[in-house]
Amino acid sequence: MPAVSLRKMLNKKELPSLLNNLVHQFNIAVDVELIDGTKLISIGERTKENRYPIEVSGEIIGWVVGGEQTIILATLLSLLAKQEAEKKVLAIELLERYQEIDLFEDISTQLTTSLDTRQIAPLVLQELSQLIESSAGMILLLSPDATAFEIIAEFGVFFDDSQPEPGKGIIGNIVQSNRAELINDVQADPRLDRQKNVSAMICVPLRAKERVLGAIAIGASQTDSYKAEHLKLVSIFASQTAIAIDKALLYEQSTQAALQAKAQTQKLQQALHELQLAQTQLIQSEKMSSLGQLIAGVAHEINNPVNFICGNLKYVAEYAQDLLHLLEKYQKFLPVAPPELESQLENIDLEFIMQDFPKLLDSMKLGTDRIVEIVQSLKNFSRHDEAEMKAVNIHDGIDGTLMILHHRVKADVHRPAIEIVKDYAKLPLIECYPGQLNQVFMNILANAIDALEEGMENSGVKSSPQITIRTRAIDQQCIVIRIADNGPGMKEEVIHRIYDPFFTTKDVGKGTGLGMAISYQIVVDKHGGMLKCRSQPGEGTEFWIQIPLNCALVDATEEQMPIFTTESSSIPDTDGFIPSTAPKLKPTDLLIRHTQLIQRLSQHSPDVEGASPDQIYQMFQRNPISLKLYATLLSWFCCSNPNEIRH
Repeated sequence: MPAVSLRKMLNKKELPSLLNNLVHQFNIAVDVELIDGTKLISIGERTKENRYPIEVSGEIIGWVVGGEQTIILATLLSLLAKQEAEKKVLAIELLERYQEIDLFEDISTQLTTSLDTRQIAPLVLQELSQLIESSAGMILLLSPDATAFEIIAEFGVFFDDSQPEPGKGIIGNIVQSNRAELINDVQADPRLDRQKNVSAMICVPLRAKERVLGAIAIGASQTDSYKAEHLKLVSIFASQTAIAIDKALLYEQSTQAALQAKAQTQKLQQALHELQLAQTQLIQSEKMSSLGQLIAGVAHEINNPVNFICGNLKYVAEYAQDLLHLLEKYQKFLPVAPPELESQLENIDLEFIMQDFPKLLDSMKLGTDRIVEIVQSLKNFSRHDEAEMKAVNIHDGIDGTLMILHHRVKADVHRPAIEIVKDYAKLPLIECYPGQLNQVFMNILANAIDALEEGMENSGVKSSPQITIRTRAIDQQCIVIRIADNGPGMKEEVIHRIYDPFFTTKDVGKGTGLGMAISYQIVVDKHGGMLKCRSQPGEGTEFWIQIPLNCALVDATEEQMPIFTTESSSIPDTDGFIPSTAPKLKPTDLLIRHTQLIQRLSQHSPDVEGASPDQIYQMFQRNPISLKLYATLLSWFCCSNPNEIRH
């Protein structure tokens, strides 16, 4: 018990007056001295020299000198001194508790702010090693199936070679029993299963929500190194540590679950995206298959009579020359014709016929040659029977597409002719799917013509519409086709959406919104190329189509990833081109497309809002493309597998 100062105790103002009252009450004389004889209080004249000790826990701290009755005063002062000593002990304990509270609050704050078990464990051992003298310490985590321990933090050497196992040895048994223990002689413990480098140890299981997470253990090289308060301190640390580790493990599990959910969401989004593209491809494939078969069939049927005409025109020209030559001979032998024949010759204007007939045959020859070119262009465009790649001259595909669109390029009563400017470089043959690339050229050129016509209709200015087509090779690895128009252009937010299935800025019946989505699939997915666009309102639009020279390399790759990838952020490059991104269509977009389609239909039929389903269907019948598009949109809401839909 702490020492008590008798001088300080007697300096309290209440005590001297109390002693005076007692002395006068008993009519005695008394001296109070320190243990060395120094007088602190002297009351009255002493007649006797009896010395009675003032004791605290067997230790004399002073004397009361006087008669026999002064023993009462010595007993009273001893009792007061004992109370002072107990107050000091209590104060020390309170101070220690306050220090412990501050310590644990600090540790608890540090532990709760960390959500990583690899950070929590070293922090706990560091604090423990500063409070309790130890030569080794460690924190173990029990595996989920409770078959093994994992040491997540340690200092010193607890074991020579191997780590503890659940149910074996001192630590394994303590964890299994779920009861903290203090062992001051480790070598004498019967549970010892291997040589340890500590002689005394404390082991406390880590418990959280009635579940054992592991254990915390500290050891010392000397026996009898620990006391009960050390066990209590380690237990408090274990409690805080278990809570922190449990929270960290829950956080790790929730993070892992969130990552798995995110990955699953991405898989579902990818599956939806693939279904959407498959749906789009089904529509376009059927459309292009029917169109290709139609074009190929028409070209084949035209080709036979044209070949007949072309083959016989040569003989017709020869026969005409022979007949005209024979007629000239007759005129030489019969310069004067009979009156009946003379009248007939004047009626038919023989001289004009003889001059014009060869010219007529020449013009027929030119016409048939033109038909042959058109038929060849139709064949080149359709290529319905070419499912494999082949080496082609890309310029032939562009020219063939322009030939088919020739009727849309010519001048009409509403606008002047659209000028086609070709800037072709010398290109090598490329391995590709020519029919599909022709489809891309058709989509982009047709959109350019639509934009030019729309721009002139809205502005009312009869400007000089122009489409420029440039080609060039890049580093002997790929070719680039750039198609630009001087139309009204597009805003950037529109450019980001032009590859979305069913997105269109055209009126009902003038577009399905599939052309650019299909173009993206053909250029990027099928050929491993790149598709970019740049445009500004009032400054026209330009598309950049980049195709590898050997697309078969792309088709042979395991995952068919594009060779020329585009930025995922769709940020314009240094030339202002915005790379295309994978077209996506969310369920909310389907509802938006549905609303937009009805709104466009209402522009042509204002009474659509009050129309019955049959009347709406009849309105769609007048716009077959819109009807097919509308049916496709509805299929996404009512069909679990859009790939099974037949159009």
